[in-house]
Amino acid sequence: MEVTARRAKETARDYAFRTLRKNIVMLKLAPGSMVSEKELAVEMGISRTPTREALIELSKSQIVDIFPQKGSYISKIDYSLVDEARFMRLVLEKAVIELVCELATEEDLNELEHNISLQQFYVDSDTTGKFFQMDNDFHEKLFIIANKMQVYHLMDSMMIHFDRVRMMRLHTDKEVIELLDDHKDIVAAIRKRDKEEASELMTKHLSRYKVDEELIRREHPDYFIK
Repeated sequence: MEVTARRAKETARDYAFRTLRKNIVMLKLAPGSMVSEKELAVEMGISRTPTREALIELSKSQIVDIFPQKGSYISKIDYSLVDEARFMRLVLEKAVIELVCELATEEDLNELEHNISLQQFYVDSDTTGKFFQMDNDFHEKLFIIANKMQVYHLMDSMMIHFDRVRMMRLHTDKEVIELLDDHKDIVAAIRKRDKEEASELMTKHLSRYKVDEELIRREHPDYFIK
């Protein structure tokens, strides 16, 4: 498991939740694997209570299965939940991107383009995890511009299902470059204030994972609910 430093004023529970969620998305905690509350707590350098609380919170999003007297498991990937998360995100982001076309300032556009520059840097340096984070930051920035952060946070709990499949898709340079090019095209459409084009581009962007479902299942058959 990858463990990073605890943030200033971050509670042990929030730290555990953030760390476990990140490792689940990054597949460091593999779908279907058993996790030990005690071992996780030791790795993170915290007590078992906040670790247990974080696992319970993750179970509410159906990403961790907790069986009394048996243990906790990272849930296998359920494509119906992936599709539901993708549907919710697509509906919301299509609406958000239209607002962004209306509301984005020059400073906002510069920030989006700076984010894309960082994405390009991480693509060139073959740092998939960092690219994934910049990808997430890009989409979060769209919600910030649209002043819809409460919507973003409500959506976030479902995104972990979609994000695991997104991470699995980033296994070739071609696929990462496709996503980066999508971001460039989306920002270009925003600059033109072209709502229709921006919406169409977002639909294509958030639907790419579906094309690779068969390949992903073939490469990782044990990660999925049959």
